[in-house]
This record gives sequence, C-alpha cells and structure tokens, in this order.
Amino acid sequence: MNCIKKMQIVNLCILLLLLSTCIISCKKGSGNSTGSGAYNPSEAVTVTDFFPKTGGGGQQLVIYGKNFGNDKSIVSVKIGNKDATVINVHNGGIYCIVPNRAYTGEVEVNVGVDSTQQMVMASDTFGYQRRMVVTTLAGKKDERGNYDVKDGTFADCGGFNNPTWLIFDPANPNLLYMGQDGGDVRLLNFTDSTVTTPITRGMGGWSRIRTIAFTKDKNHMIIANDQGDVNGISTSISSRANGFRDPQVLTSYKQCNGASVHPVNGELYFNSYEKGQFYRFDLNSYFENHNLGIKDYQELFKIQDNNWEFQIDIAPTGDYAYIVVINQNYILRTDYDWTNKTFTQPYVVCGEPRAGGDWVDGVGTQARLSNPYQGVFVRNPDYAGKKDEYDFYFAEQGNHDIRILTPEGKVTTFAGRGSSSIDPNPYGYIDGALRTEARFNQPKGLAYDSVSHVFYVGDCENHCIRKISLEN
Repeated sequence: MNCIKKMQIVNLCILLLLLSTCIISCKKGSGNSTGSGAYNPSEAVTVTDFFPKTGGGGQQLVIYGKNFGNDKSIVSVKIGNKDATVINVHNGGIYCIVPNRAYTGEVEVNVGVDSTQQMVMASDTFGYQRRMVVTTLAGKKDERGNYDVKDGTFADCGGFNNPTWLIFDPANPNLLYMGQDGGDVRLLNFTDSTVTTPITRGMGGWSRIRTIAFTKDKNHMIIANDQGDVNGISTSISSRANGFRDPQVLTSYKQCNGASVHPVNGELYFNSYEKGQFYRFDLNSYFENHNLGIKDYQELFKIQDNNWEFQIDIAPTGDYAYIVVINQNYILRTDYDWTNKTFTQPYVVCGEPRAGGDWVDGVGTQARLSNPYQGVFVRNPDYAGKKDEYDFYFAEQGNHDIRILTPEGKVTTFAGRGSSSIDPNPYGYIDGALRTEARFNQPKGLAYDSVSHVFYVGDCENHCIRKISLEN
C-alpha cells in the first residue's frame, strides 16, 4: 500500500472519529439547546469549524457547528459555489464530500426549507487542491461504436483508427504526430486545435506503421514498418525540408515493431519480430559518408525466443533503454556502452516472461503486466541528485491503464481501472479522477508534454485521444 492510500485511510478514520465525537456530544446536548437533535428554526444555525482545511475533489469533510438538525433532506452544502454531497447530518456535525472544481473554497451551509431556511458561511475557506484528472481531447464514437475518420477541429474530427503511437515534434512542441497501426499518420496541432493527415501509408509503401522517431538533429523522421517480406521495409526516413512527405527506405528486413534513435550519439536501433533480433544502424555514417546500404546494420543480440514483439525506448540520458515486450508481458533493460557506442545484453526489470497477463503492482518479476505498449520518460523531482532521475510511464493495452516503472523496478498503477461502483469491468470510457473514476479501453499510445506536465493517451477502442492533466 502506497503512502497516498495510507494517508487517505488515516484521514478518513480521523474524520469518522471526529464525527462520532460530534454525534455523541450532540446526543448529550453539549453546546446545543435542541436536545432532541431536530432542527430548530427559531435558533440560529452556526458553523464553528471544518476539517480538513485542504484537499481535492472527493475529499471527505466534516463541518462543525450548531443546530444542523438530523434530517439530511433539509441540509445542503456548497463548497466553492459547487454542490457538495451530504453523507450524514447530526446536530453538531455534517459529513460531506468536497465537489470537483471547488476552486474558490467558500463553505456554505443551508438548513431548513422555504421560510424556515437558514444560510450560514464558514469564516474560513477550504483550500482546494487541483487533482490530476483524465479528460477527452479529441475523437469520439457513437453509442453503437461507429465513428468517422476525418480531418477537422478537435471537436469534430470524428474518431481515430488505432492511435498506437504518439510523439511530439522536437522542433515544435505544438505538433503531436500520431501513428495508426494499419493506417496513416495524423497530426494534432495545438496552435489551432486541428487534426490533419499529412502522411499517408501509401507514401512510403508501408504495411503497418508501428513507431515514429526523430533524428538527433530533429530534421528527419523515421517510421518503423511491420511487414512479412525479408526484403521489405523495416524503417524509412523522410526530411523536414519536404514536410516529411519524401520517405526513402533506410533499412530492409521484415516484421519491425519499433525503431528508436540514441538521443546523445544518434545511432538507430530497430528490431525484428522474427527471432527477437535487436539491430544497430550507424545513422551518423549514413548522413556523413552516404556509404551505407539498406542491409548495412548489425545484429547486437536476440531476446528470448522467436516471435517476440517489442519496442525500444531509450532514456533521455542515453544511459540505457527499456525493451517493452508487448506480447510476452514484461520489460527488459539494456545498458549503453559509451565506449563502443552500442547497447549490451538485456535483462528483465519487471514482469515475468511468458507469464499470464494479470494486473499486479509490485517490484521486478513480482509485477504482472498485460500487453504493455508505448512508454515515456518523466523526470521525477524527488530523484534530484540521483543517478537516474526518470520514471517510465507506459500505456498497457491488456489492463486498460497507465503504469509507472521506477528506476528500482517498482511498478504501480497511475491511471485507469476506476469506477468500481458502476460495474466490475476494468475497461470503459469514463473521464475523471485518475484511479477512482477514469477508465480506458485498450490504450496503446502515450506522449508527455514536459513543459505543461500533461500526458496524452491513444485510447484505441474508444477511438480517441485522452488527456491527463490538472483539472481546470
């Protein structure tokens, strides 16, 4: 159990204890002239205090005072001019739930009806703390699951067909490219809130666009292509100068699930599903000498057995990469050899090879994953001064959530699988609080805006792009 959950339980216990104390004192008539506990319209309603003083939407709150009565139906509470849910009322205490977006924090209590109603304000304001929540940025489907695929504004662009890969343009943070497995490359422009289709699958002769990467100089885009021919296209390269609409074959083999560029030294790494091959291509030499052909790459190692589907995510420091093994439910780490400018034999950091796709938070092989997909590195301010300052967030298709992997190999759940009071399913389409409300349906794509601290999720079966950010 993490610290946040422990604190929530402790806070709830304190609230219930304080409310119980309040109830007992009310029953004894302590500080209350209405010994029966019923609301007395001839006496003033007063608010003396509330606890806790700060919190977010969904926070439990106890309001203390006099003459609240014991009939919940005639008591209402507003916090920040938003209606709070009243759970229980006794003459000296009201137990309620802080509403979402109660930003201004004024605490208002109303008791009675019609001519007997009294309204009183607390002297202090509740310190509302904004929560991280899941919302929908763009894309939608109807009640039958049908959707149009079209260019347009975020509000009217229809739905997205398999949004499996998301990446920001490193030269323009207002542009978010989306790879659609089996479809075209879409572009979300945050400057004018539009969706366009700048790159079609036919431009490069691609079968399945799996991943998108950019070269170190930011001037070229690399697309990983998954197809069956050993002489087919594994990666393509296109130039910014031509709007990335001039793809050329960069490397040739079959069944490439992903390609990534080293952020410091610039070489290209890509894979093949065939035997789990991990390849290195000297992209620097390709640019400088133009003496490399489409087969001039080096096999570094194989992971496990044949038919291992995986993607490669290199840390911003370049010190290591995570190999996300999609179809076998685990993640490897490969460390970078700075002397030889290459990656070394990988080892498991979380999940268990060949284990079933369960949902278990834990450390190392005790954790259980189900079809992990795209991941992003997020700097954690709590790690300042440590060798590795990044957590790895990844979308998880099979468990319908977003997970976090720490440098020590600990896996926790960040968002999704909420709303258990509605039904027991872990999947669905619900916006709201990260863990208690929000649901995804087979999320695959994940991008992170490190300036605004916002996540974007390619929610495949909901055919939309979700957003994880502070509520507004």
